[in-house]
Amino acid sequence: MASKIRHPEKVNKPINPIKKKPDWIRSKLSNSKEFFLTKTVVNQNNLVTVCQEANCPNITECWSKRHATFMIMGDTCTRACAFCDVKTGKPESLDPFEPYKISNAVNK
Repeated sequence: MASKIRHPEKVNKPINPIKKKPDWIRSKLSNSKEFFLTKTVVNQNNLVTVCQEANCPNITECWSKRHATFMIMGDTCTRACAFCDVKTGKPESLDPFEPYKISNAVNK
């Protein structure tokens, strides 16, 4: 039995080549010292960032500049934005030490 292509019109043909995405649209991996320093500060303080929770494609760019957006009051959002990848639901109990942890992270 011969295999049949489900969507022959989408096959990469010489008359219909697949164009590469421009360099500016590709997310770049980072191994900069600043990126890992930011990651270490976030992890050591057991903090939640929108960058991680939303699977932001720009995390390497921001963290390499030592920028991070903290989620306060836990890792659960009460809104359900269709474009966002953050967990939605009823928040758990608050961490009474979270303000201290965030201020500690910001000072570093």
